[in-house]
Amino acid sequence: MRTLFFGTSAFAVPSLHVLAARTNVAGVVTQPDRPAGRGHKLQPTPVKSAALDLSLRVYEPAKLKAFAREIQGESFDLFALASYGRILPQALLDLPRLGALNVHPSLLPQYRGATPIQSALRNGDAETGVTIMLMDAGMDTGDIVLQERVPIEPDDTYGTLHDRLALYGGELLGEALDLAAKGTLLRRAQAGEPTITTPISKDDLILDPSWPPERIVAAVRAFSPQPGARMDVEGETIKIVRAHVDGGALVLDEVIAPNRGRMSGEAYYQSRRDRENV
Repeated sequence: MRTLFFGTSAFAVPSLHVLAARTNVAGVVTQPDRPAGRGHKLQPTPVKSAALDLSLRVYEPAKLKAFAREIQGESFDLFALASYGRILPQALLDLPRLGALNVHPSLLPQYRGATPIQSALRNGDAETGVTIMLMDAGMDTGDIVLQERVPIEPDDTYGTLHDRLALYGGELLGEALDLAAKGTLLRRAQAGEPTITTPISKDDLILDPSWPPERIVAAVRAFSPQPGARMDVEGETIKIVRAHVDGGALVLDEVIAPNRGRMSGEAYYQSRRDRENV
C-alpha cells in the first residue's frame, strides 16, 4: 500500500516505524521546526528526526488546504496519523482510497482532544487505552476500527504511560494495516457520552495544598516528568516530581526546589530546617 504519515511528537514515532515497515511510505507530514532550549535554536520534531533516519521525504506545510492541492494528483491507498496536532481538512481526507487512520491514546469517545493521557491520570482512572479510528473532519469523532484497553499502573506517570501507549498504538496500527490490506477493515460509530480534553495551561499545573492528598498525587502523576506540577510550600513554589499518600497524608518523594535542583522530599524539608536555623 502507498501511504502518507502525519505526526509530530514522540508518541507518533512507533507508529511511523510500523507504517514504514509494512507499507510504501510516500512521505511524512509534520509540523515545522520550532525554537527550543535556552538558545532558542530551531529543533526538528521527533517525527521529522525519525523520518530522516528512515530516509523518508518530509513535508512541513504551513497550510493544509494548500498542501492538499499540492499532492492531489498523487495516488494514495491510506493515510495514517498519530499526534500530529492539527485537524486534517476534508480536502486531505478525500485523497486516500481507504481513508485515514488515526492512532489516539484513549478509549474514544472518552478524552477526545489534546491531552487524553494527562486527563486519565489526573482523574485517577484505573484504565485507558488506544483507539484506531477512521478520521472525519471532526476532532476525534470518526468511526472506530480497533480499540484496546490498557491498565494504568499505580506508579504510572505521564512519561511511563505515554511511552507504553505509544508502543501499543504502533502495534494496533499494524493490525489495522493488515485488515486494510485484506479488505476487511470494519468500522463502528463511537458510542457513549464523549468527553473533551484541552491543552494544558499554566493554571492547570498549580496544586492547591487544601486538596485531598489523592487528588494532588493524581495531578503530580499527570504532569511528571514534564512540565511538572507546582505547589506552594510555606511561601516557596516547588515542582513535585513524585508523591504518594501514606495514612491519609501527602508524602513528597521527589521535588525540584528553586535554585537547588532535584532532591528527595526528605532532603528538601531538611534544607528548609537548616535555613531556618541559620
